[in-house]
Amino acid sequence: MDRAAAICLWYEGEAEAAASFYAATFPDSHVGAVTRAPADNPGTKAGDVLIVEFTVLGLPCIGLNGPPVFKHNEAFSFQIKTADQAETDRYWHAITSNGGEEGMCGWCKDKWGISWQITPKMLLEAVAGGGESARRAFTAILKMKKIDIAAIEAAISNGDGL
Repeated sequence: MDRAAAICLWYEGEAEAAASFYAATFPDSHVGAVTRAPADNPGTKAGDVLIVEFTVLGLPCIGLNGPPVFKHNEAFSFQIKTADQAETDRYWHAITSNGGEEGMCGWCKDKWGISWQITPKMLLEAVAGGGESARRAFTAILKMKKIDIAAIEAAISNGDGL
């Protein structure tokens, strides 16, 4: 990865597994170079995977294996803009069924604690449009875990979609 910047994510020994999962789940994603620790250190033993370069949806990332001192939280998340309900369902299911957990309003976490926002493009457009339709769409998602596009459309059109 010869880039000026990359997102660095801390893992507890599972950077390579996470990178492989992301590469198998999202388009324009792949695993690049894997660097092994040249000596024992607080997070890895000599020869263990230390750094994994990978790309998620075209975003350059580095997975760093370290000791269990830093935890991920929702202050950092990947937002995945989906085209339709099938794509929303596919990504949501991939993340939550692989040891992840569901959150509210389209947020979920993968098994490594990374937060993901699985967000239909139509929702972003509805909220950005402002006015009563935006309020109705936003109010509708407050009751959802995985986003339900049909329910949002119903809420926008008749005000009581849920």
